Amino acid sequence: MIDIAICLIHQANYLIDRQLQRLEKEFIAQGGLRERMTRVRLARRNNPRPRSS
Repeated sequence: MIDIAICLIHQANYLIDRQLQRLEKEFIAQGGLRERMTRVRLARRNNPRPRSS
């Protein structure tokens, strides 16, 4: 029973490590949440959508 728990802990640790690596790459490539929000806001401000009537 203990062996199963240890195995599950190792698997969870491995998956968390992979997720952290992916998030780090994404952060380096795209920036943080605030940077992405700023880019979207500036793009919207520079290219406003016409209002539909």
